[in-house]
Amino acid sequence: MVFAEMEGKIGPRWYLWVFCTPDTVVFRIEPNRSSQVVTDHFGDQATGILSVDRYSAYKVLLKSILILLAYCWAHVRRDFLAVAKDRVEHEPWALDWVKKIGQLYDLNKNRLSLLDTPEFETAQQNLQHAVDDMAISRDQQLTDSKIHHACRKVLESLERHWSGLILFVKHPHVPMDNNHAERQLRNSVVGRKNYYGSGALWSATLTAMLFSLFQTLNLWNINQRMWLSQYLLACAQNGGNPPDNAKSFLPWNMTADRLQELQITKSIDSS
Repeated sequence: MVFAEMEGKIGPRWYLWVFCTPDTVVFRIEPNRSSQVVTDHFGDQATGILSVDRYSAYKVLLKSILILLAYCWAHVRRDFLAVAKDRVEHEPWALDWVKKIGQLYDLNKNRLSLLDTPEFETAQQNLQHAVDDMAISRDQQLTDSKIHHACRKVLESLERHWSGLILFVKHPHVPMDNNHAERQLRNSVVGRKNYYGSGALWSATLTAMLFSLFQTLNLWNINQRMWLSQYLLACAQNGGNPPDNAKSFLPWNMTADRLQELQITKSIDSS
């Protein structure tokens, strides 16, 4: 919630977006969920693969030949679980598909564990065969005129998004789901009923910036309090202004010794 008047904006509800890479997390507070947020963030010349759910705003990026969308298998799995929950008579059918998806996860996990080894090619072939078999099962079931409409709807969605769902097969670095991004949002989703909202847009923007900072530090296993203490001290020593060497506080610019100094030490006790 952002309790501030804005021209053209009705109501206090805003949206928190999150963009994740292996070493950064960026949050944006936006007045809507339109595709413009995505295009503004990435620009016209962005390249690469985005791991996303099937929300229509992301699909706008498919107009660019530079961007590919890798759709989320966890969301597909939820489709089948929903059928199992709402249509008891089709529960065995739905759970069989859930099992198939679980097998893909297992095969992919095994494949990734064998990267840069002679066994990788065999694991790759096993995964490809499982994906091919799933496509055959999907197409065969879609030809059945008696299949229930709820089951057909899920299979048609699977077929419609298939090319994006199997990008992970060709590109091992692409995850099978966008759970990582959803986990980054979890703290703010849980917390919003505690801190509820902002009285001004600048404070909401600041909140998104701090979420970006803290979640990025988490990715690097950096002690946030130690990092903040050092950074704010540097600001104080620079007359209350950002330090001239502010970029040196970014984890990817730190020396190995300094990064180790700031990282959280974890201990394990089996007693």
